[in-house]
Amino acid sequence: MKSRNSRTDTLDYIQMMLRELYRLAQSERYDILAYMIEMSYIECSDVLRGERPQRLPARNDENFSEPPAAAQRRTG
Repeated sequence: MKSRNSRTDTLDYIQMMLRELYRLAQSERYDILAYMIEMSYIECSDVLRGERPQRLPARNDENFSEPPAAAQRRTG
């Protein structure tokens, strides 16, 4: 299990990356993508402040961590 400091460091890093991705999406005028990244940034902030749980209740879906098939980049 990760320590609280390690989790905070991880969330700080994720938030920093989201900030950069948001700026990039905004500069390229990907408005919906920028919005979704901004929502992720806010969620990260809420978790850091303790306003949201770090984890959602467990799901029975084995592929929960995988992106939907439609979102996966096709190769070939």
